Amino acid sequence: MRIQRPTFQRPEPPAPEGAATRVAITLGDPNGIGPEVVLKSLHDPSLVPSMTPVLVGSAHVLRRHADVLGFSDLDIHVVDEVLDEVPHGDVALLDVAEEEAPPVSFGSITPEGGRLSMRAVERAVDECIEGTVDAMATAPISKSAINQAGYDVPGHTEFIAERTESPKPTMMMVAGGLRVGLVTGHVSLADVPARVTEEAILEKLRVIDASLRSDFAIDDPTIAVLGLNPHTGEEGAFGHEEEKIISPALDAAEQEGFRVEGPLAADGFFAAQLDSDFDAVLAMYHDQGLVPFKALAFDHGVNFTAGLPIVRTSPDHGTAHGIAGKGMALPGSMRSALELAVAVARHRNQRTETPA
Repeated sequence: MRIQRPTFQRPEPPAPEGAATRVAITLGDPNGIGPEVVLKSLHDPSLVPSMTPVLVGSAHVLRRHADVLGFSDLDIHVVDEVLDEVPHGDVALLDVAEEEAPPVSFGSITPEGGRLSMRAVERAVDECIEGTVDAMATAPISKSAINQAGYDVPGHTEFIAERTESPKPTMMMVAGGLRVGLVTGHVSLADVPARVTEEAILEKLRVIDASLRSDFAIDDPTIAVLGLNPHTGEEGAFGHEEEKIISPALDAAEQEGFRVEGPLAADGFFAAQLDSDFDAVLAMYHDQGLVPFKALAFDHGVNFTAGLPIVRTSPDHGTAHGIAGKGMALPGSMRSALELAVAVARHRNQRTETPA
């Protein structure tokens, strides 16, 4: 499979193969659009055959958002644990709210909301580790709210990596055959050059190559690597990172057996080379990779975390507090996150079951 420009036609959900894939779905910030896009996604009957959803959050929050949307027919079962007898097609909810669930205040950033959203993430990770679910998909959280709640983490990725003892998580944005990984993620732009090192690039290439093989069933992947500076430094006129850091990293990667090409000019790649013979792109920093990705695939892009022992996906948007509670949120990215979680979980299972 090679990179192709993402289309806006909905892909068909994976066909059922035996038991439906169980996906733990965290509701995200209760005052944002997370519960809304989750409910809208699950209200689509075409998604049901491929998965059994297990929501993680607050029943009170879910009902509040369902009332706004008029989804009174949603069949919700509040459970204390994920049981084998949870029937396929029903929506189970693990209620992680404390004794009294915080009130829903659409558009507000509150420590109570941050605490509830992270309790859900903690529980979903634990369910994945214990094997009661096959994957997890996380609705958006508010980083301000979780910081107010006392969590000193930049976001989902870093928290889940720490909880699963995964030292090398890699954010990969996915939309069909378009996959974009990052050398540096949620860091200040001023700190990026110091963090773009030969070892950092090699580390990301190792994780992405392994993920392409195990999570996307690509046997011999090729990765395009972007430069850091405009026009890849223009032979030193705009910077020396390409010749001193990136090119040596790619030489080392080729010696390790990886198929890589670069450094490539970032400004022209997504316009002129996106349809080339690549399976993924490695960008040097957050906006270099995510700005073109979201321009091409905002409504159905997925944030996938490579390098974890569990499967975790998320929509590629935030909490959108400005439209929370208005029924305006588009569920396309959340639905794509659920579809990808199912697909990756099945690829991993097939790889585990197939002898080398």
